[in-house]
Amino acid sequence: MFAVITIGSKQYRVRPKEKILVDRMKHKEGEEVSLGDVLLVMKNKKIEVGTPHVRGASVKARVVKHVKGEKVIVFKYKPKKRYQKKIGARASLTELEILDVVLGKTTKVSKTKVKRTTKN
Repeated sequence: MFAVITIGSKQYRVRPKEKILVDRMKHKEGEEVSLGDVLLVMKNKKIEVGTPHVRGASVKARVVKHVKGEKVIVFKYKPKKRYQKKIGARASLTELEILDVVLGKTTKVSKTKVKRTTKN
């Protein structure tokens, strides 16, 4: 069982009992969070794709801790101009432990026929 969720502007493939690093969230450590932007769910070899979100589906997670990412060094240099600049940056991240993927009431998807036109 897995799900594809959106947190911020990034998408993550998650499974229960898995830990992921996401951009910093405002929730406190140890707090449980319900993530509702579920794009896809696979359970028992059955895939359910949302348009754009799966109705009634959510992912329950616990905030483990807030951490800082690896340092990224940006070095700017212009030859023959005596210009060089070194900047370091570390991303603020939150570690989440995925507890469960919850499916609400499943609704039947109506199959609509699409007219295809061809240019002659």
